[in-house]
Amino acid sequence: MNRYQNGTILKTEDGQPYYKGKFYPNIPVSENDFYIITSEGDRLDLLAQSYYRDSTLWWVIAMANNNATKGLLFPAPGTQLRIPANIGDILTQYNNFNNAR
Repeated sequence: MNRYQNGTILKTEDGQPYYKGKFYPNIPVSENDFYIITSEGDRLDLLAQSYYRDSTLWWVIAMANNNATKGLLFPAPGTQLRIPANIGDILTQYNNFNNAR
């Protein structure tokens, strides 16, 4: 699954296209989470690659730090970010919710 896409274009029975968006789970704080201070050149996709070995999971870091990242892929240098440790649980919630719709 490509998590860079925010949804899927589907068709109604009469062939009209419609957009099925993705929904992302709330990511609660865990005592096992990592905290970092960003440096010049840090990007959410590179951080996801470093911590999760999967750059497409940038959205996990973004969702966990909504106020700090403000929707940007490049957080400002010196920003504290939380890197959620419970990635398996987060992906299970994401898949369960989006596959059930």
